[in-house]
Amino acid sequence: MAIATAIAIANADEESLTHPLLTRPLHPSTSNTMSQVAIVGANVCPIESLDYEIVENDPFKQDWRSHGCIQICQYIFMKWTLCFLIGFIVSLVGFFNNLAVENIAGMKFVVTSNMMLANKYLAAFLVFLASNFGLTLFAIVITAFISPEAAGSGIPEVKAYLNGVDAPGIFSLRTLIVKIAGSISAVSSSLLVGKAGPLVHTGACVAAIMGQGGSKKYRLTWRWLRFFKNDRDRRDLVTCGSAAGIAAAFRAPVGGVLFALEEMASWWRSALLWRAFFTAAVVAIVLRALIDVCLRGQCGLFGTGGLIMFDVTSENVTYHLKDVPPVLLLGVIGGIFGSLYNFILEKVLRIYSLINEKGTGYRILLACSISIFTSCLLFGLPWLASCRSCPADATEPCPTIGQSGNYKKFQCSPGHYNDLASLIFNTNDDAIRNLFSKNTDTEFHRSTMLAFFVTCFFLSIFSYGIVVPAGLFVPVIVTGASYGRFVGMLIGSHSNLNHGLFAVLGSASLLGGSMRMTVSLCVIILELTNNLLLLPLIMLVLLVSKTVADAFNGNIYDHIMKLKGFPYLEAHADPYMRQLTVGDVVMGPLQLFHGIEKVSNIVHVLKTTRHNGFPVIDESPSESPVLFGLILRAHLITLLKKKAFLLAPVRAGIDAFKQFSADDFAKKGLGNGDNIEDIELTNEEMEMFIDLHPFTNTSPYTVVETMSLAKALILFRQVGLRHLLVIPKISNRSPVVGILTRHDFMPEHILGLYPLLVNSRWKKLRIRFPHLDKIF
Repeated sequence: MAIATAIAIANADEESLTHPLLTRPLHPSTSNTMSQVAIVGANVCPIESLDYEIVENDPFKQDWRSHGCIQICQYIFMKWTLCFLIGFIVSLVGFFNNLAVENIAGMKFVVTSNMMLANKYLAAFLVFLASNFGLTLFAIVITAFISPEAAGSGIPEVKAYLNGVDAPGIFSLRTLIVKIAGSISAVSSSLLVGKAGPLVHTGACVAAIMGQGGSKKYRLTWRWLRFFKNDRDRRDLVTCGSAAGIAAAFRAPVGGVLFALEEMASWWRSALLWRAFFTAAVVAIVLRALIDVCLRGQCGLFGTGGLIMFDVTSENVTYHLKDVPPVLLLGVIGGIFGSLYNFILEKVLRIYSLINEKGTGYRILLACSISIFTSCLLFGLPWLASCRSCPADATEPCPTIGQSGNYKKFQCSPGHYNDLASLIFNTNDDAIRNLFSKNTDTEFHRSTMLAFFVTCFFLSIFSYGIVVPAGLFVPVIVTGASYGRFVGMLIGSHSNLNHGLFAVLGSASLLGGSMRMTVSLCVIILELTNNLLLLPLIMLVLLVSKTVADAFNGNIYDHIMKLKGFPYLEAHADPYMRQLTVGDVVMGPLQLFHGIEKVSNIVHVLKTTRHNGFPVIDESPSESPVLFGLILRAHLITLLKKKAFLLAPVRAGIDAFKQFSADDFAKKGLGNGDNIEDIELTNEEMEMFIDLHPFTNTSPYTVVETMSLAKALILFRQVGLRHLLVIPKISNRSPVVGILTRHDFMPEHILGLYPLLVNSRWKKLRIRFPHLDKIF
């Protein structure tokens, strides 16, 4: 009875990280047969692990010995050159992304406002609705039909990649183009989605494409690029690209580096920190130069380029002890709302997944429905707000006509403005600027702030998950700023902080409550507002909001990765792993190769298994078999493709392998790997032999079968392995017990084998609401 109860608890409570959304097995398995697929963007795709281990075979050793001072200098030069190019390209993409959004959305708002001035309200609504629908439909079509991998923010996919999980298409040129065009279109369509997440994915795409090591298709075969034909260097470049994405989105270079360190990267070292900082610095310099052009009025309708949330609160901020309780209150509210945001978003994504599984037509219908609903809501809500008289000391034209600003006329009479329309009929950047602005305490009404907060909170949730490139950063900033300003209105004269500062702190609290980052968010907000005096308050509100939110659920990006099915390895080991040894979880059957193997046997194993690594053993009649090393699937396919065959099962001489070089065994570029099905062999060739000794990694990582699973996990993650060989403690057995891979460390696999250990699993202190779970 106890065992049955434990199994029921394991099945009910544990959600598989390797089964996307609602595709989990109903019963625990006795072997590791978990599906190695995940939802990448909007498509279910096969995934595999990256291999950061150096394959020390004979071609590698020969190539390494041939490297002199010139090759080392070339490698160092190319690393820094690629970092410069990544920063330069990402900064251009970020700038023109913002410029396009500001002009496309600006033209839409100008045309709509002009019709409103002429009292053509129905025509204005139809233009607003049609333009939003057209922009959304364009983003949907190119994403759904050209690159479904570009859907969403891309941050979960990049984070999983940096943890060692690869998926097809996430960094392709096609994904990059769709991500840029789709993000511009989606943000311009008044959907409450952000640009920061897509820019992180864009930066990672640029870095991954540049780190392919050249391309024969495009005749980019410069020998200097060959240094980057490995997963280790590509991982470092993608980390720099993700830092550049945040730096370009918010003009926050230091914040971008810290974001990559705190949230994205699973492996970090000081040399990588230096290169990421250099990449972000290039972004900052290029953006500064381009924004100077905009300040001269050469950037179209909204000439600030969308990046100027700068200096919005740059004044001497004075606060006293009595201002601390309101800040603590904001932190608590941000933690509660942030955890609620994550909870509802998770439920909505589950519902969307059921709809998306039915086909592309349903995906398009869902996204179009969200667009129409959003347009109707945004156009209709300002009619419920009352008109307010223009302030006599306004620092800009009131009402604002034909440009961005704090005072939108909408349906009001001359000399009046609609405060809710001033927030809705603007881009997200301009709405944030309006909310953050100083000396505007009387500009908005309490009911306006409350209505805007509720609208942003739910629209941002329902807009995320449709088949368009969409981020969460900016929507969360807007939502947090609205309730922060609302709290400032309620406190009124009881605090020395103005409403704009409350808006800044509200954004920080909701970001901390939803995304659970502290240092990087603090620096990003400081770089946005250009006000170092806010540092103590922002630190306090982030710490409080994260602490409160952690009592309810986890990080939003971790939730999304879990829902998508990425097998993410955490930095810590659960306590129950110390009760098990690696021999307890390693699964068979194990496929072995001999040092000299028949071609037909190799072909049969490659075609009938999906394994990517195979132990190689040497046998002799008088001695027990010994482990020689590990050979990879890709290397076996290369040997078959090159037809390095022998007529007899004897060791080959050195001259027989002069046709190979280290480049032949280097990691192929994105989507360029060879398949065993593409290899054509004759019957005579199938009867020949291959000497695997020169091409085998003779120093793979191994652990004895009695090592605790917890220690093996730490080794596996810290070194960045794909295969970990388990050897027996007693030497008179087979030289290899099995191979541990990423999926062997997944809690669902382990607890499926040993369900009684579910009660030993480390659980965070969480406040649960079972009745709320049943409602959703």
